[in-house]
Amino acid sequence: MSYHASRRSLLTAAALAAVTAAGVASYAAVGDPGGEGGGPRPDSGPSDDGRPGDRPPGRAPDRAALLRLVAGMSLAEKVGQLFVSRAYGHSATDPDPQDAEQNRKLFGVRTAAEVVSRYHLGGIIYFSWAHNTRDPQQIAELSAALQRAAAGAGSGIPLLLSTDQEHGAVARIGKPATLLPGAMALGARHGAGAAAAGGTAAAGGTGTSAGGTDTGSGSDADSGSDSAATAEARRAARIAGAELAAMGIRQDYAPVADVNVNPANPVIGVRSFGSDPQAVAALVAAQVRGYQGAGVAATAKHFPGHGDTETDSHVGLPVMRHSRARWEELDEPPFRAAVEAGVDAVMTAHIVFPALDPSGDPATLSRPIVTGILRERLGFRGVVVTDALDMAGVRQKYGDDRVPVLALKAGCDQLLNPPDLGLAHRSVLAAVEAGELTQARIEESVLRILELKARRGLFDAAHTAAGRMDSLVGIPAHLAAADEIAAGTTTLLANPVKLLPLDPAAAPRVLVTGTDPASPSGTTGPPTAVLARELAALGCRATAAPPARAVAAAPGNAAVLVCTYNVPEGDDPQRTLVTELLATGVPVVVVAIRNPYDPARLPACAAELATYTWTDVEMRAAARVVTGAVRPTGRLPVPVPGRYPLGHGLSYD
Repeated sequence: MSYHASRRSLLTAAALAAVTAAGVASYAAVGDPGGEGGGPRPDSGPSDDGRPGDRPPGRAPDRAALLRLVAGMSLAEKVGQLFVSRAYGHSATDPDPQDAEQNRKLFGVRTAAEVVSRYHLGGIIYFSWAHNTRDPQQIAELSAALQRAAAGAGSGIPLLLSTDQEHGAVARIGKPATLLPGAMALGARHGAGAAAAGGTAAAGGTGTSAGGTDTGSGSDADSGSDSAATAEARRAARIAGAELAAMGIRQDYAPVADVNVNPANPVIGVRSFGSDPQAVAALVAAQVRGYQGAGVAATAKHFPGHGDTETDSHVGLPVMRHSRARWEELDEPPFRAAVEAGVDAVMTAHIVFPALDPSGDPATLSRPIVTGILRERLGFRGVVVTDALDMAGVRQKYGDDRVPVLALKAGCDQLLNPPDLGLAHRSVLAAVEAGELTQARIEESVLRILELKARRGLFDAAHTAAGRMDSLVGIPAHLAAADEIAAGTTTLLANPVKLLPLDPAAAPRVLVTGTDPASPSGTTGPPTAVLARELAALGCRATAAPPARAVAAAPGNAAVLVCTYNVPEGDDPQRTLVTELLATGVPVVVVAIRNPYDPARLPACAAELATYTWTDVEMRAAARVVTGAVRPTGRLPVPVPGRYPLGHGLSYD
């Protein structure tokens, strides 16, 4: 080893020691918000009535120590810190053969640990399809092994492990972890609370725009302004964050801050809290505080707003047609609320927004949007992460070698999941060497990323609670809370003949049929079977039948419940099924299990419900509403054009 390399290594080691010492000192002063071994302690989570715990949600980073750490890093290590990549396999060092082959094909090495070492990565994103998320214990072991790989490579900086655990329609980690209602379901609960209060709750709070300093409204101690519904949204995020932290995941790409005002939106829909910007703002802020109160970085997405698009940015390049004034009224409030709540990170959208930047560049690559609006107008000083760089929306105008460079020039910090990691890493290095990017610009982003890591406790010795999953993840208190939260989300849209609630004491025969979409996490459902099982447990004689047999099986039943999933305009097998069931004379109940727009595209039925998600927790909630075990209290967080206004929802007299 050369003198210069040895000196750099010593400087880096000393800086790491200083950061770790600062973290330990902070721990001694304020207590460990992440709990022993990185998992939240049992007494630090939300209490049974939804009040937050009493622990601060983060540590104040030692900026001087982090600057010394950055100074001791090579350029390749600094560039590596900017990247968050996928890697294949359930194990960091012993993947299954097919995963090893995928790693070799894409990254030139066999294991996820080697991917981390080769590229000096700042983070890894977990996907179920990359076989990273079999079960909580496996995830915790994977996280610990990846952190060991990072500690033994280059600068030794810990990884920021992340995933998309929005809950509802997007969940990478399934049972036995707790699965909670998704955003629009929580929006339905919030709508009921706002209606009861005579209006929609505002975002509130007096937080900081420092991008996650965890002071002001970002702390756990000041939730007194939360409405009951926003408190439940916060409670859900606190539970979700606690379980992620126990598994070693310290960044969640949630909450979704998009305001869904377009029923034809193919990619957001129920992932949004709703169409009212103030209601969305309140819920986004609540979830930011919940996640970060559990020691996990929240990520508000997709800036500057993806709610009024008709193209999925995974497969095309959406164009937002709003005026600047409309953006300020509709899309800005949730992101402003997230910043004021101290959100750690904001994710960009791969959308073109001519009113904000006429260049035709997607927002991810737009300096007027990322720097001019997010940084300067909103005052955000935290980490800006791109949406995945393998998505079509960011790859149509520029090549994969240019996209990461342009994202950094726009003001982004983290470069998420490039399609060719080696090419992306080399391209950023080359841009620095050519003078297109300065080392100072790279170090600016690296420092933000390291501050986030320090704030979330990653420079402490332990990163997971491996071995304690049974006491931290999917525990009875969390599962019971999920059911309690879900109980207020189901929305009764129509009940003209008072068919509902069914009387379980009469043991009515009930047939359940309809669409059975795959579970978001691969661990729940199918929804028709779950709904039938829960109805049976509540006293009904309920059975499930596939659509091909449903019409023949309908006669003799007190009701037929039909699960529908995003019924399109025009001819569709779901519409045909409902029409044929109505012709039998048996009362039909439509249960819209994803977007709530389905009833407007179907014949009128004896009753109509919206659940907003098709996971088990929402199916259980629907069964309780159908049988009257709970009264329906959810209110539509979006209007159903031609049928129901925003805020509509019925109950039982």
